[in-house]
Amino acid sequence: MWGLDGHAGEITKPLALYPDVEIAGVQDASLKKAQSYGRGKAAAYTDAVKMLDELKPDLVAVCNNDGERAAAILECARRKLPVIAEKPLSITRVDLEKIRKAVASSGIKLGMLLPMRFDPQFLALKDIVASGEIGEVIQISSQKSYKLGERAEWMRNRATYGSTILWIGIHMFDLMRWTSGREMKAASSFMGVAGDLRAGEMETTTATSFRLDNGGTACLHMDYCRPAAAPTHNDDRLRLAGTRGVAEYMAATGVTLVTTAKKPQVIEKLPAGRSIFAEFLDYVYLGKPTSLPHAEIFKLCEITLAAHEAAISGKVVTI
Repeated sequence: MWGLDGHAGEITKPLALYPDVEIAGVQDASLKKAQSYGRGKAAAYTDAVKMLDELKPDLVAVCNNDGERAAAILECARRKLPVIAEKPLSITRVDLEKIRKAVASSGIKLGMLLPMRFDPQFLALKDIVASGEIGEVIQISSQKSYKLGERAEWMRNRATYGSTILWIGIHMFDLMRWTSGREMKAASSFMGVAGDLRAGEMETTTATSFRLDNGGTACLHMDYCRPAAAPTHNDDRLRLAGTRGVAEYMAATGVTLVTTAKKPQVIEKLPAGRSIFAEFLDYVYLGKPTSLPHAEIFKLCEITLAAHEAAISGKVVTI
């Protein structure tokens, strides 16, 4: 484990199903935090390079902050170590291109932590689109709303955070593509630190719109405005409007479907959820296929960087 700034729980969660896989070492700037995560079973380090030198692991999970992630992935590629990383892979196009070249030349297997694509509700939306029930998707609307809470120091600094679009927008950009089968061709965005919700340079509100490959449109709005009294930390929503119907998900209603042939209904039976890290383990150790090939990972990072750059420049960015 290289860093514990990201969603390190996605790495430990499926390990009960893999008794022959163990976490050998954990690195974090806080030795106490690394020791706590390792629970006395894994060596704890503050120096990640020393950890790799001493342990010579089979693979590395990179969960450090956004600004330092690219360097960690490049170091793993240099050592020819398979790596699954937090998202995004980098916060600049220059570093993304370095990673692309390093992964290709080293031949390593690369994964990225996009666990939401395996949540039952989003798998259900993907199945509905694949069935043809709602026809061709021509409009996608989505939301991510979070409680602000107390944010880590790295999230308050653009150099280590990047932006809210880069950090959490990438999740929904992936789901929009993953469920609809549509591709983004151009992006326009706004983002800002507004109101009295202040957490350094971390944007508390964003809006991104896309032109789709079939002439359709898509949009994502995000905020850190979810009240502390809300029953869950986040409120994620995704609506897919097609030529023959609409499928959508929100926690309040579940997965719903209405088509030209069917009255509104709630989809009660959802597909079984899966683990993104479990799939990566099978990909690395057993040679099984992955639903997130390298081309998909790099394309998603390009889309997310385009949305981020559109907000910075105030211009429409071609993807």
